Amino acid sequence: MTPSKILFWLCISFIVGIGFGSFFKIPLTVVRGIFVIAIILVFLYLWRKKNIFAVLGFCILFLAIGVMRFSIAELAVQHDSVRLLNDQPKKITLQGTIIDEPEIKNSLQKLKVKIEKTESIVLVVLGRSQEYRYLDVIKVTGYLKTPQEFESFSYKNYLLKDGIYSVMDFPAIEVISQKTDYTFFQFLYKEILWLKTLINSSIENQFSAPHDSLMKGILLGDDRSMPQEIKDKLTSAGVTHLTAVSGGNIVIIVTLLMATLLFVGFSRGQAFYCSVSCMWLYIIMIGFAPSGVRAGIMGSLLLIAQQLGRQNTTSRTITLAAALMLLANPFLLRYDIGFQLSFASSLGIIYAKPLIDSFITFKCRFNLPKKQSKLKQFFTKKSLELRDIISMTLSAQLFTLPLVLYSFGASSVVAPLSNLLILPIIPPLMSLGFISALLGTFSHFLGWVFALPCFAFLFYFFKILDIFYQPWALASTPNLSWFFIPLYYGVMMVGLWRWQKWKKPSPLIF
Repeated sequence: MTPSKILFWLCISFIVGIGFGSFFKIPLTVVRGIFVIAIILVFLYLWRKKNIFAVLGFCILFLAIGVMRFSIAELAVQHDSVRLLNDQPKKITLQGTIIDEPEIKNSLQKLKVKIEKTESIVLVVLGRSQEYRYLDVIKVTGYLKTPQEFESFSYKNYLLKDGIYSVMDFPAIEVISQKTDYTFFQFLYKEILWLKTLINSSIENQFSAPHDSLMKGILLGDDRSMPQEIKDKLTSAGVTHLTAVSGGNIVIIVTLLMATLLFVGFSRGQAFYCSVSCMWLYIIMIGFAPSGVRAGIMGSLLLIAQQLGRQNTTSRTITLAAALMLLANPFLLRYDIGFQLSFASSLGIIYAKPLIDSFITFKCRFNLPKKQSKLKQFFTKKSLELRDIISMTLSAQLFTLPLVLYSFGASSVVAPLSNLLILPIIPPLMSLGFISALLGTFSHFLGWVFALPCFAFLFYFFKILDIFYQPWALASTPNLSWFFIPLYYGVMMVGLWRWQKWKKPSPLIF
């Protein structure tokens, strides 16, 4: 077994350990027993000199380390100094710094405040009577509460993955100071937020409602001003990921962007650099959202694999990246749907795409001549690239389907078709939309010039949404058992393994 394969199985073992720790309460005595088994296997390797004992021993050891890592993270949460003040009957005064852009929605705004002399972060919820800015130092006085648990949604776990264990609703607030000295990264992030605000205003000036809300969703991942009717249409068509900062969204879009650039005539190198640049520009524009950064890492690795032509090897690299992310934050595996979708969609493109390619390849019963006309070669090349766009969409959705069904309780039955119709227009719409928004910050006329082609794409987008906005388009799956997820992926992996084993290589003939 090669070193890369050994590293792959060690990472898988660590991830499985995180999973066991996330879903089951494993006693410390059991973990100690696992460590003992691992040490015995390593000694057997030293005695019998059989590599299988060493690999199995270290895999079990890494599984135990994964369980311990999650337990340590849970212990840190339980002993958090600010969390221990939750749900007390008296008001508490805390002072800290606003560490992110205020989240404004309807009549409320939410502030993430890092408390001084601690690593604790408190989510402060208040009205919009006064504006606050990133890096403002404030003093809050109110009641600390544990985030709520609902029947179908755990707000506590949703905040847990971001390191937030306490909420303070409508406190008395006093601005202590507005920071004027920054570190380099604080200054950079501050300027990014300023630019994002300008672009937000520019979009509102260039596009009328409801086009402006859809453009803000696609370009900035901001759907707060979007009418509920449009949100319902996006859900019905299965394209809500286009207006959300989600892992699946970024991975799907970036791979499709590369395929589309190849389709329109870019060289592979040009398409690669353009796709990576556009992806990280998008992540910067949405303010380095954690889910976006994680998906950016996944997407970059996937694009590098396509550029080097080593799809299979990249599954190991992506698994390593996932293991490192979980080492830093073990709560991602269970509580961050963005992490789950980015990981699943990446693996789907790697493993399921070749199978889908084989199904949608059109073969003739006769061989083509060795020398084809230039027109024939052109159409053959474009057919392969169009096939890539289709298969990337389907493979990513195939691997994310059980997560969507379990997490959201519903799935669009028309999603494959609607995504196939809408996704090809997203790269040009995003490109022209960004240019229009940027130019519109200093020239309304220039912004309007580049906004004109966007209206054609937006008209087409809304027409597709109207067509698929039907009662039968959304299949509800309430009370779906979590057991469905491992069962689905188990059947999927066995099927892919059997196909890989029995397939016979043959030349592609169009």
